[in-house]
Amino acid sequence: MTSTPRPAGATEAVRRPGRWLALSVLVLAVLLVAVDATVLGLATPYISEDLAPTGTQLLWIGDVYSFVIAGLLVSMGGLGDRVGRKRILLVGAAAFGAISVLNAYASTPELLILARALLGVAGATLMPATLALIRNIFHDPRERSLAVGIWGATASAGMAVGPIAGGFLLEHFRWGSVFLINLPVMAVLVVVGARLLPESRNPHPGPWDPGSVALSLVGMVGVVYAVKETAARGFAPEAVAAGLLGALALYGFVRRQFTLPKPLLDMRLFAHRGFSGAVLADLLTILGLSGLVFFLSQYLQLVQGRGPFEAGLAELPAAIGAVVAGLVAGRAARRFSVRTVVSGGLAAIGLALAALTVADRSTEYPLIGAILLFVGLGAGFSFTVTADVILSSVPKEQAGAASAVSETAYELGAALGIAILGSVVTGAYRDFTGPAGTPAEAHESLGGAVEAARGLPSDTAGALLASARDAFVDGLTLAAATGATVLLAASTAAWFLLRDQRLDGDVS
Repeated sequence: MTSTPRPAGATEAVRRPGRWLALSVLVLAVLLVAVDATVLGLATPYISEDLAPTGTQLLWIGDVYSFVIAGLLVSMGGLGDRVGRKRILLVGAAAFGAISVLNAYASTPELLILARALLGVAGATLMPATLALIRNIFHDPRERSLAVGIWGATASAGMAVGPIAGGFLLEHFRWGSVFLINLPVMAVLVVVGARLLPESRNPHPGPWDPGSVALSLVGMVGVVYAVKETAARGFAPEAVAAGLLGALALYGFVRRQFTLPKPLLDMRLFAHRGFSGAVLADLLTILGLSGLVFFLSQYLQLVQGRGPFEAGLAELPAAIGAVVAGLVAGRAARRFSVRTVVSGGLAAIGLALAALTVADRSTEYPLIGAILLFVGLGAGFSFTVTADVILSSVPKEQAGAASAVSETAYELGAALGIAILGSVVTGAYRDFTGPAGTPAEAHESLGGAVEAARGLPSDTAGALLASARDAFVDGLTLAAATGATVLLAASTAAWFLLRDQRLDGDVS
């Protein structure tokens, strides 16, 4: 097999011990995105109180970031392959920090939705670039597995840092402060990354195709919007139209890639069973998890009455499990096989979610903590190994596009999970029967019910909150059952799709 010329910067990084210092800069970007994703759930009750969004607007605040980032990840991954992964990472990090300020000081639900969308544009540059740079810096498969494990463990650590730091900030400052914590991380990343990171790009990339970019964005946003609206309101004409437009755009995108001499995304990557299986496993896993995680923080705060800092600490077992599993996942996959580790991890998450279906308003924390620990362990094993499979399945010059596909599956799964499972929770919640005189806004969200109860007589307020909390828990357990079904199906699919897959292969 002929070898692909390596960019000089990447080769130097491989020869120097400094490659591990370069990795430390890359994981800062991962930390940035992970912290931003996890603090939003804790801030949701405060956003509801301050900006008074409708239930639909609250869902948009939660998922528009994922909509936009999913639509642009492939485009930004391809752009990084062309103009340089280091360059696009540093520019994206600076933009991410600047737009975080706009999120922090949004004064209306509409402005916050717009700010979250712009944050998605910046965020689309970060994750594909980090994984692609790891692929080009670490050429030894075992070193790369360890680097990917550290990368994944840092993302999980961000899951822990986000709620704890966010909880502390929310108890002392306005909710916008949870976005401002991005600024110091961004500053360190840009200043240190400019000195330590090697540049790498595809030596023969071809032009960046704006038509493919537009089709990808329209297709992803249209399809996800249609799923979200259909789950919430049924088959409304605008949802059907958006879905058809999105499907046609994605079909056009695929057709266009086959006709271009240098496509934005080489569709032949999907012919590799391990690559396709890993991508599908990621999508289904996040779909089953994300909507539930988005509402779990509300359960801990608004149902069980914990403060934001205490709620952040309560979610810590998931991050601890994911960090531990991520660091040993590569070694476990080499010892027991890729499909055993991935399928076992997904099954552990599914069973943990199934256990959550017995939760009610008075569920003791030891059960919740144990469930979260098993969720973290399963996610740490499965996500780390699937990321390694995806990177080892493609040539180094296509690392950006391949990483973008991996992250697209992650973000698309997050958007669909919040849309579908979030709509399950919202639909079950809206049907609750409150006492006479219950304001209409109490049926929009649990945060709205808490706010409405403050203006009611104590007896009426108590009855309202009891009914609203019971309805919210009913929706949460129904979503947990749905998520468990999805995760167990993903475990079965991974067992067959990842048959004979290994981590030691290195395409060059």
